[in-house]
Amino acid sequence: MNIHEYQAKTLLSKFGVAVPKGGVAYTPQEAEKVAAGLAGPVYVVKAQIHAGGRGAGEFKDQPRSKGGKGGVRLAKSPAEVKDQAAAMLGHVLVTKQTGPAGREVKRVYIEEGCDIKRELYLGMLVDRATGRVTMMASTEGGMEIEEVAAKHPEKILRVAIDPATGFQPFHARELAYGLKLEAEQIKAATKLMTAMAAAFAALDASIVEINPLVVTGTGAVMALDAKMNFDDNALFRHPDVEAMRDEAEIDPIELEAAKHELNYVKLDGNIGCMVNGAGLAMATMDIIKLYGGNPANFLDVGGGADKERVTVAFTLILSDPNVEGILVNIFGGIMRCDVIAEGIVAAAHEVSLHVPLVVRLEGTNVKQGKKILAESGLPILSADDLGDAAQKVVKAVKEAA
Repeated sequence: MNIHEYQAKTLLSKFGVAVPKGGVAYTPQEAEKVAAGLAGPVYVVKAQIHAGGRGAGEFKDQPRSKGGKGGVRLAKSPAEVKDQAAAMLGHVLVTKQTGPAGREVKRVYIEEGCDIKRELYLGMLVDRATGRVTMMASTEGGMEIEEVAAKHPEKILRVAIDPATGFQPFHARELAYGLKLEAEQIKAATKLMTAMAAAFAALDASIVEINPLVVTGTGAVMALDAKMNFDDNALFRHPDVEAMRDEAEIDPIELEAAKHELNYVKLDGNIGCMVNGAGLAMATMDIIKLYGGNPANFLDVGGGADKERVTVAFTLILSDPNVEGILVNIFGGIMRCDVIAEGIVAAAHEVSLHVPLVVRLEGTNVKQGKKILAESGLPILSADDLGDAAQKVVKAVKEAA
């Protein structure tokens, strides 16, 4: 689960991470009121969407080529804050992470400006290579960390945290020295990193990112921006965090899938996929690409899905207007192939199947499953193996087009 910047700062500040003072607003009038309660003379107005690169982005109706500005703007008075908020709220912001469709800005965050002397990077995540939570830091703050990793990997510092001892002060000092911080700055950074590590562990976060982490003219170290993602499987322990979910920022199909405990991610292709098992789903998408197609989604129905859940999954795939064909790839272990077949038939009749459908079944009750599909009266193409299935669905979609 992802949350907005202002929400991440609220959570981190409770653990002791230093952040500028600020407040959220949903209207230009609220923005002006928030600014009036902050210390000037400079204010920062930030569009709140679930995407990075806001400052470098542009609004669809305010292109930079015609004097437009991005989703992070400076203002010198509460009245100017109001004007900047009005230029953002209700408008669509396009960044590298939103894609060309962009995201509508429905709230803005106003905070006090600060005297920035240095911009750094600080982040925490689970390193799959080491199997440990790792804190990373870089002197290249304000840049996308992926770009730094690709061009200057030597500029990324890492400390892996032993789960038996947890984050220790020497971890923070190692990173602080690597960032070339001095004297009191090292103490401030150590305090901030320790607080950030505590928040990561206590809230079951999967990512905490501060970019930029700034050093001010007075030597203070604070989080100028903040991003937090959480482990969905642990949200039952954090109802306060789950309450921060902004459903308006989630694709409607993904939101509906989550309600039925389906793992769904929308993609940009035109071939819908329904698979049981994350690894098999990844392999299915790869082989579709191999044969010249483009997957429209990742959809793992899980190993214990019943007829109703399969019906919902199939319906969700067809609700995507970009889908021009469907590939169902099921290896029946715990899940039975006949259950999958019943769900497919029920959903196809319910939504009036209008695109090519290729089904590959293997495993438990496969004969019964294939019989159900064959006797359904639906134009279903049966496949012998995954390669055969991918070739057939790609070919069928091209012929239908």
